[in-house]
Order: sequence, then C-alpha cells, then structure tokens
Amino acid sequence: MNDLRNTDFKSLARKQKSNQMKMRLLALSHIQDGHSRTQTAKFLKVSRTSVNKWVATFLEQGFEGLKDKPRTGRRSYLSSAQKQQLSIFINENSVKPSGGRLTGMDVRSYIEDHFGKTYHLDSVYVLLKKLGFSWITSRSKHPKQSKQTQEDFKKIPNRNDL
Repeated sequence: MNDLRNTDFKSLARKQKSNQMKMRLLALSHIQDGHSRTQTAKFLKVSRTSVNKWVATFLEQGFEGLKDKPRTGRRSYLSSAQKQQLSIFINENSVKPSGGRLTGMDVRSYIEDHFGKTYHLDSVYVLLKKLGFSWITSRSKHPKQSKQTQEDFKKIPNRNDL
C-alpha cells in the first residue's frame, strides 16, 4: 500500500508530459496538503468522483495505477491487406508521368470501388496520414513538358539580370 505523506507530488507533476497525469498528481498534492476531496475537486475543476478514484487508485496500485491505460478505439474499416493495396495504388498513381494528380476524392472512389467501404472525405485524409502519406500536393506535370526547354529558359537574361 502506498503512502500519501512521503511523496512530493508537486515536483512529480512538473516532470510529467501528460496533462492527465499532472492533474492526478496535483490532486494528490492537494489532498496531501490537508484539503478535502471536495475542495480539491473544485480547485482543479474536476468531479469529486474523479478525485476519489485517483486517490483510491494511488493507494492500491501506486503510480502505475495512475498512468493512462491503452485505449482500443474503433476498428478500421479496411484490413491490413486492403491498406497495403491502397498504399500501392497511391504510390503508383501519384508519380504517373502522364500528368494530373491524385486527389482525396480519387482515393475515396478507389476505396468504394475496390473494397465496398464508404469513407467521408475527412476520414480519407486521416487514413492517409495513418498510412504515412503527407497530403501536400505538388504541381502536376504536363505530359509534353521538356526539362531541357525549362533549363534553357532559365538561362535567358532578363531586365533584372542587368
């Protein structure tokens, strides 16, 4: 069993990166200073139930009990294999020499056509970020552009060069 009296919660709270953990440690600090759980809850603007849970958890499990637990969240609509297929599609179509560019709507249509899943456009961009894609578009390339002509054009002097 852990003891509230022998720990410097304020200094521990300063070292924390997680705001939730800071809040829990500050609550324990206020309790340690002799404030009631109701006063602590009002001061930290949280429910008294939360303060009660934090104190009980600390007394039973120590600091490990106060840490955030992993959250499961909603399962993805696409399987790992489907995500891999989508990544291949994006990689192949984003660098096509024929011009044009891939948009979020293109990705959304691909998902609907190939996997039968409907995504909101915002969710497509979230999915792309999770897959490691940065959605910064580049200028499309005209299919008939010439690298040599571009370089020659850069070498033509203009009024600013004088």
